[in-house]
Amino acid sequence: MADTEQKMSRLQLTAMVVGSMVGAGIFSLPRTFAHATGPIGAAIAWLVAGVGMYTLARVFQSLAERKPELDAGVFVYAKEGFGNYPGFLSAFGYWIGSCIGNVSYWVLIKSTLGAFFPVFGDGNTVTAIAVASVGIWLFHFLILRGVKQAAFINTIVTFAKIIPIVVFIVILIFVFEYGTFRLNIESAAEEGGIIGQVRATMLVTVFVFIGIEGASVYSRYAKERADVGRATILGFGGVTALMVLVSMLPFAVLPRGDVADIRQPSMAGVLESVVGPWGAVFVSIGLIISVLGAYLAWSLICAEVMFAAARNEDMPAVFARENANNVPANALWITNIVVQLLVASTYFSYDAFALMLNLTSAMSLIPYLLVAAYGWMVSNRGESYEVRPEERKRDLALASVAVIYTLFMIIAGGLKFILLSAILYAPGTVLYFIARRERKLKVFESVRDWVIFVVATIAAVVGVIALAMGLMAI
Repeated sequence: MADTEQKMSRLQLTAMVVGSMVGAGIFSLPRTFAHATGPIGAAIAWLVAGVGMYTLARVFQSLAERKPELDAGVFVYAKEGFGNYPGFLSAFGYWIGSCIGNVSYWVLIKSTLGAFFPVFGDGNTVTAIAVASVGIWLFHFLILRGVKQAAFINTIVTFAKIIPIVVFIVILIFVFEYGTFRLNIESAAEEGGIIGQVRATMLVTVFVFIGIEGASVYSRYAKERADVGRATILGFGGVTALMVLVSMLPFAVLPRGDVADIRQPSMAGVLESVVGPWGAVFVSIGLIISVLGAYLAWSLICAEVMFAAARNEDMPAVFARENANNVPANALWITNIVVQLLVASTYFSYDAFALMLNLTSAMSLIPYLLVAAYGWMVSNRGESYEVRPEERKRDLALASVAVIYTLFMIIAGGLKFILLSAILYAPGTVLYFIARRERKLKVFESVRDWVIFVVATIAAVVGVIALAMGLMAI
């Protein structure tokens, strides 16, 4: 367990949530939304995502308060509710999805630099990959020096990176043109298919909300257990407001088609069109600070998830070891090795950022679904409701909406990302096999475990065949 000096305050926990959520995604929202829909579709998308993610945040808050003994983060809820193998899959899926998300950060940083230095291209050139590789290992050795130090840096960076986003919002509010906003509404309406437009934004909204569980993952470091839930809600509310404004305000300053054609990070291009070249430089600097801060937060979370799973005997024991600074060093090493390999693989991807963004979202949805389902089980059974029993019906309703939302998001993501997720999930079972054999335990404990493994394996094989035959592109 962490010692007293490693404990985090509510401010630091909130910064972990904000730092995890505010990363690459928010700077790409103007183009992403403009490409898919107009102001009305964007408003509907945020309403769906906001309600869904709010209920999920409340599930995390409720579980943090009512199940304080479950302090290992996201995956431990799946294990408690559905057994060891589903718990492992939740841990592995969340971990590998987070690694993929970290890759998207490096791609966007290099794409941002590519606007000024062509050698970086769209973030997947040889030079871009080489520079990203240096960054990966610089962060690696920083984190090895101690979690508390890295968390303190994250708190400072979180406040610093919010500044350019707020400036962007304030400037666009002052130059808001109702006529342009109305024309963008009309042009999107003429295309029809509002449901399809909204669906096209769904995985993006999941991506920008990933990190809502940042305080929960680090619950073992909280000075006060109640701070975990409060930090989750505080971080969620503030970041949601920022994301809605960043995606909606560009519709009031530029035609939708122009916003859709801006290269990523599109926030920079939008501000440049309003205030001139300095706007692009200002946002680009803010993006680099933001993404590096998010990368730091997610490097911490990735290592913590792997460490916690090993400590709970769901991953090989080697990942449960800490160094002299109480950092899960082996978990951090395997995390950054995987990130390094994925960064190298972006050289072969046509649109590396979009792929990593959508795949990160798809991988995260299964763990989120299992958390929501466990929250529903706890409230439905009335477990731990001896205190404040009047909250049970409310929590049951919130968990029900969270389950429906996460299921809907998995379906909305489409078959392609279900198959791509299976390609990663199925072979990941090797780690579970090793962990169980180390402890001389039966690998699969029930017919349900076998069914899950067989279905995941079949889906993975189908996915590999589809990729090999060119039926599915990445």
